[in-house]
Parts: sequence; structure tokens; C-alpha cells
Amino acid sequence: MSDSLIIQDLYVYPIKSLAGIRHKEATVEERGFELDRRWMLINENGQFLSQRTFPQMALVKVEIEAESLKVFHIASPTDFVRIPIDEEGEKISSVTVWDDEMPARMVSSNADEWFSKMLGTNVRIVKMPLSTERKVDPRYAVNKESVSFADGMPYLLIGQKSLDELNSKLDDAVPMNRFRPNIVFSGGDAFSEDTWGKIQIGEVDFQVVKPCARCVMVTVDQTTGDKAAEPLKTLAEFRKEGNKILFGQNMVALSNGIIKVGDKLKLK
Repeated sequence: MSDSLIIQDLYVYPIKSLAGIRHKEATVEERGFELDRRWMLINENGQFLSQRTFPQMALVKVEIEAESLKVFHIASPTDFVRIPIDEEGEKISSVTVWDDEMPARMVSSNADEWFSKMLGTNVRIVKMPLSTERKVDPRYAVNKESVSFADGMPYLLIGQKSLDELNSKLDDAVPMNRFRPNIVFSGGDAFSEDTWGKIQIGEVDFQVVKPCARCVMVTVDQTTGDKAAEPLKTLAEFRKEGNKILFGQNMVALSNGIIKVGDKLKLK
């Protein structure tokens, strides 16, 4: 079966909870794809913001242009802010992602003002410098890996057949962007990724470490910012274990390198 597994899509989300970017190739690093979730928005208490409470964040697009991120709302693409990729501002001693606290760096007051105006509340944007080490939960780490500002794990893998199976049970199909994967593959059976351990994509090895528990964020339409009951309601009917609704598999990288759309995915 492994010969029929092909990488279909690769996604990077530079700013946590904003729109993702599809790439033809991506650089695999320990804490996630290069640039993946290295920035995030925080409130005045240093807590991260997400589409769970600000669904309109789905409508804020990010493009990588030369050495900067260009960020704009889809309703007003000419009103944008640029964030230099390599620049880091004043240190903040502590920002929070769920139960994890870590130091970060400010970006710029100009960017803070732009995001605050866009969301209608006072926010700041921060960057994770290389010096910040946020460790993966030791229950799932293989080599004491670090992770970015992602919810908890460096990589999320989903099979297209798994989404097809879900959509066969829905009145209105949902696209893959509801689930914000990093890696999407074609081939195999629906939810075949649930049973995997070590895999190889191109020349890079990964370890599948745990299923991804889903929340209300998958109910946000990524093109409108509207919330509805689906697909979480239907997922709960056939993908619930205990009090968790599962879809996709979290992974850590066992090596670094570049992977590409079209690469074969092999089970090891």
C-alpha cells in the first residue's frame, strides 16, 4: 500500500491561527516547517489568540514576499502590513500557549496597531526566536523535541481519503483547510494514518505520535469566518474516543530536510 501514498499538499501557517500558505516544497525543522507558527497574536495578558474566539482571523491572509510577511484582510487587500522575517524587537519574558509559558520577541508597534484595528481589540504580535525552546509534551516526544507556537505538536498529517469519508456523511462537504494540516497525502484507505508509526517522506523521517483532538475551530468557514455545527457534530458520531473527537495525526520529525508535493510516503 505504501507505494500508492503520495504527498498531495503542504501547508505553512506563519502566524498562528491566520490563513495558511500552500507550498510545493517545505523545509522540515525540529519545531515544524520553516516559518510555521513562528509568530502569533497575544492579548494584553500575553495569552494567544485564535479563531476559537476571533473567527474573523480566518480572513486574514499571509503571503511570503522576499524577506517579509505581507498580511492583509481579504476584504481590503491594499491595506496591508509587512513583517520582516529576520527582525526581532524587544524581549517579552512570558507569553502563553495553553499550559506553556515561554519568552518571545515583539515585532513592531506599527504591526500591533494594524492587528488591533483589524480585530477591534488591543493585541500584539510576537515572534518566537530560535533561543526559545518550548518542549513537546514528554509523553509524545521522541528526542526531546521543541515545538513552535502551534497548539502542541510540530506536524499534523491527514489523508485525503479520511476527509472524503467524513464528507460522505455530511450534507455539505467541507474543504481540508478546516483542519489546518501541514501535510496531506493521497492514496491508502480512510484513516489509515491512525495505525502508522514511523514514516518516510522523500528523504525525511517522521514519527506519528498521537491522534489530533479537534475543537470548535474546525467549524469556522475559512472563506467567510462564519461558525456552524458541522463538521464537528458529525465527526463526534464516529470519531469520538472518550471525550475527544479525533481527526488527523500529530507527528515529530526525526530528521531535517526538504519534502515536496509529489513525494512518496513510505511506511517504515
